[in-house]
Amino acid sequence: MKRFFEHHVPHMPQRMFDTVADLEDYPRFVPNCKAMEVRPDPAAAAADTVLARMTLFFGPITQAYTSRVINDRVGMTIKAKAVDGPFAYLDSVWSFEQEGMGTRVRFEVDFKISNVLIAAVAEPAFAAKQAEIIQAFVDEADRRYGD
Repeated sequence: MKRFFEHHVPHMPQRMFDTVADLEDYPRFVPNCKAMEVRPDPAAAAADTVLARMTLFFGPITQAYTSRVINDRVGMTIKAKAVDGPFAYLDSVWSFEQEGMGTRVRFEVDFKISNVLIAAVAEPAFAAKQAEIIQAFVDEADRRYGD
């Protein structure tokens, strides 16, 4: 299920990049994020690539998955690809582009849940949640940098 979101925010690209790249802080402000563990990726030569294990909860269901996250400060993108968990695949890309006195934030996510029965219920709910998650990052940037 491929989804694309775009939003203009009144913060500069580096600040938005830093907000999204601050993985350890996600449990504090990202909806349904219960925990986040970040560690170096032993398969990557670059320090800008980490493994991030996110634990999500939806009602009584708790599920964790690990993504390989690549932070490209020069290209102003953050890419994540699930390497385990309930997804057949999950790929996402954040990009940040100067727009006036703010930033055009773009978020693309493409995913499929492995279990067909769970996917029928969870995929639409997960997709619908993405707009709320984008707003959480905007709200967090407002909190950190003022609006």
